[in-house]
Amino acid sequence: MSPSHDVADAAPETPLTSFTRCHLGIVTQLEGTARLPELVDAANLAREMAQSTLDLFRRTIIPHHAEEEAELFPAVLQSANGTERKAVRGMIERLTAEHREVEGLWKQLEPSVRIAARGNRSEVDAEVMEELVRAFLRHARYEETVFLPLAERILGRDGNHMAALGLALHLRHVPQVVGYI
Repeated sequence: MSPSHDVADAAPETPLTSFTRCHLGIVTQLEGTARLPELVDAANLAREMAQSTLDLFRRTIIPHHAEEEAELFPAVLQSANGTERKAVRGMIERLTAEHREVEGLWKQLEPSVRIAARGNRSEVDAEVMEELVRAFLRHARYEETVFLPLAERILGRDGNHMAALGLALHLRHVPQVVGYI
């Protein structure tokens, strides 16, 4: 076939052809638009998860680290006997360094998570988020399997030490009342 023969076989352009092309474009776009409810649901879920993550760090993780460092770690170190003290000090140094690691990773992510929580377009670094999760899980696993069982044994030897820790933790959570004179 020659190129001139192909042109001859093509349907002639008519004023109605533009309507047909327009319908094809509309249909194609509407087929994609049918996914809009699903995408809006995903966007809403992302916004809610971003806000939940902000709340988790502000209300739970950061205060938890501060509480461990201000109350738990000193209580265990003070109650440890001579042979335990060096090991406890090393564990506390490790756990504190892990707190700073998690908090440092969070500081990298927080601005983009805050933007996403407001429902705005944001790029949350997936690699940093994965490292944050891995770092916290590694930290929690070590604390739960190594440090806290040792802390339980050390503080459990003297009921007063455990009671003092319990009171200190309780007082940290009691709302401060401003008195009137």
